[in-house]
Amino acid sequence: MPENTVGALVRAQARRRGEHLLLICDDDRLTYADADRRSALLARRLIALGAGKGTHVGVLHPNGSAFIVAMLAAARIGAVVVPFSTFATTAELARQLAHADVEILLSAGSYRAHDYRARLADVDRSAVPLLRHVLIDAEDRTIEPAPAELFEALEADVDPCDVLSIIYTSGSTGAPKGVVHTHAAHLEHQRVLNEIRALTAEDRLFCNSPFFWVGGFAFAILACMLAGATLVCSNATDPGETLDLLEAVRPTITNGFVTGISHLARHPSLPHRDLSSMRRGNLYPIMAPEARPADPELRHGMLGMTETGSVITISPDTSDQPEHRRGSFGKPAPGFETKVIDPDTGEELGPGRVGEFCVRGPFLMEGYYKRRREECFDADGWFHTGDLVRTDDEGYVYFIGRRGAMIKTAGVSVAPGEVEKAIKRACGLTAHVLGLPDPDRGQIVAAVIALEEGARFDEHAVRAALKRELSAYKIPRRFAALPASQIPVMSSGKVDLPRLAEVFDG
Repeated sequence: MPENTVGALVRAQARRRGEHLLLICDDDRLTYADADRRSALLARRLIALGAGKGTHVGVLHPNGSAFIVAMLAAARIGAVVVPFSTFATTAELARQLAHADVEILLSAGSYRAHDYRARLADVDRSAVPLLRHVLIDAEDRTIEPAPAELFEALEADVDPCDVLSIIYTSGSTGAPKGVVHTHAAHLEHQRVLNEIRALTAEDRLFCNSPFFWVGGFAFAILACMLAGATLVCSNATDPGETLDLLEAVRPTITNGFVTGISHLARHPSLPHRDLSSMRRGNLYPIMAPEARPADPELRHGMLGMTETGSVITISPDTSDQPEHRRGSFGKPAPGFETKVIDPDTGEELGPGRVGEFCVRGPFLMEGYYKRRREECFDADGWFHTGDLVRTDDEGYVYFIGRRGAMIKTAGVSVAPGEVEKAIKRACGLTAHVLGLPDPDRGQIVAAVIALEEGARFDEHAVRAALKRELSAYKIPRRFAALPASQIPVMSSGKVDLPRLAEVFDG
């Protein structure tokens, strides 16, 4: 019978994999046996502080063994894991601590320029009345562990239907929402995805997704644990050090977000590196040259969201696709029902028509924390994602954009993503496309170009190239160029579009 609780999974993989590495993160190493031993000890310390089934335990750690041990310790006793962004400000920490009803917070003291001791000291404790303990570097030797027998009894009482996590959305189109997932939903979903992407115990997965987002939490940590694989990550600020690590440990598969490895792709030593082990995945710029596509748009992408517990559309076919399948995001993964509807009328739409993507199924979230079910799902159990997509006659899904992000100009809609891709093809630069208010057209299309060091932007040449592939109303009426380091971002790491729009003020 499959292990459908995190505790059962940890114990089983400690027996099967033992001294095999679960994690390699720079100089940090964690074996499956160590993960079992260290998380059990921390769990006993949490029990000594009053934690148990249903206790909300916050985790504020960068990628590394401390995050994994903290997450496992809480999950093993039936506590609910609430990851916190390492980018969070004092105000954001306070809001999430209060909203998530966190009782115990396991935190690093600092990370890079972030001083969590100072930020947490500045949190008004009257605003977080349920918070009883803040443990910095949580494997604190001063806390006497509870008896092993009590830990074992609590672990045995955890059921697959119990809540495992409350993971907060990025808040890119509204206030962050706490997404609730159970042990069974998380683990069964990743089993399905592991089979599709052929992740096995022999693999080493390099992933640059933060563990506090669902991609790192589920599609990296839980996926590797289920497969018995090794997860590779890096917190190094020097890209040369990360490339050294990749050469040394030789990952076999990559997953994450491509913009997050741009500093690696630009490093002058990259052409001389032996990265031939990396032949699968989507971090193409640093993969073995023979594994890189000539045109990434002809490889299936993946569509995922916190509410669906990570990836929802995917394909096992990692080869270049025919031109008519350009921009495909694969097909819905088993375990999900999907449909495309007219967001205004609810009419179900056929292939080729753009509408809102709706999903339901056993891997879907339980709901948003502190929101009524009818605020999360419609009467038939469908979750309306807010993503605009179309499908083709073969069932492949094509992402168009977010409903709230669509630009309405002179009565027609423009998808920012389509324009951003066209600019990328025209000049090789990353663009952030947004709508600006306009008295005559309602909105106009504008683009901010992110300039990497040494790059130049030729607006005239880009406009000429865009005229060959975009309708006139889709071509930005206003351009601006900024150093990439000056593009404003939120604590989630996503571009702060309201602040970006201020570039065009005056």
